[in-house]
Amino acid sequence: MTSQLLYFTDEQAPALRLAAACGLPAAAVERHRFPDDELRLRLPLAAGEAPADTLVLYRSLDRPNEKLVELLLVAGEARRLGARRLLLVAPYLAYMRQDIAFQPGEVVSQKVVGQFLAGLFDAVITVDPHLHRIATLDEAIPHGDALSLSGAPLLAGLIAARVENPLLVGPDAESRQWIEAAAATHGFDYGVCSKVRHGDRDVEIALPALAVRGRAVVLLDDVASTGHTLARAARLLGAAGAASVDVAVTHALFADDALQLLGEAGVREVWSSDCIAHPSNAVSVAPLLAEALGRLGVGAG
Repeated sequence: MTSQLLYFTDEQAPALRLAAACGLPAAAVERHRFPDDELRLRLPLAAGEAPADTLVLYRSLDRPNEKLVELLLVAGEARRLGARRLLLVAPYLAYMRQDIAFQPGEVVSQKVVGQFLAGLFDAVITVDPHLHRIATLDEAIPHGDALSLSGAPLLAGLIAARVENPLLVGPDAESRQWIEAAAATHGFDYGVCSKVRHGDRDVEIALPALAVRGRAVVLLDDVASTGHTLARAARLLGAAGAASVDVAVTHALFADDALQLLGEAGVREVWSSDCIAHPSNAVSVAPLLAEALGRLGVGAG
């Protein structure tokens, strides 16, 4: 059984780190955009050549709308050409946030996208999916293998190396699972803020009942998008006497002026995993992903 990792050139660096970690040959999918915005994609095959028996497609689904079309096209052609097994490595998995309809007729994107991916791939591997009201990823992706990994221990190791006696703080109740996992790894002190959201950029934050004066605080979360929640928490921590405030996140979406906003709020350093390519990337999830692929019988992980 032959295996190969496929990637798109905009994600070449993290894809090649994964290929090296699990001992897979890797090649890029050729991509061309026509003037009408349609895409022409080509698998890296010579004339008359069949694809590998197992294809691992690396595609992180930040800014996902066009990428979901890419997955549809690549998976469909790979199956048509004879690939027996298709695995998706999506370090960031989009559309997991909305798991119920809040208004009649509202699309429950988690169920739709989950079914879509389940129909294309035999397995999906991701890191820290943003799940609210379900316990496991296979509830969202109901067929095949759905593996959800945690970047919290990797970020905890980074924090331990860079911050002396840190205090971990989660910006809201949803961050508790990541805070507790990271704190347990190194025995860090931790607490979780409470949050009331009035809109995408309008949030109220209350600090946990912790002594933060003089402490080196690290705000830890799975994803940062606008940065407003983290910035509000950073300002409160600074006002409460924190010696420093840093930010560590698994997924660095950081839309618009989010990094500037965090700097203005007093954040010293921002660290992220390479699940999404960003200048703040400070830790690679390739070993984590390689181990998961190994559990599925792919590569040397």
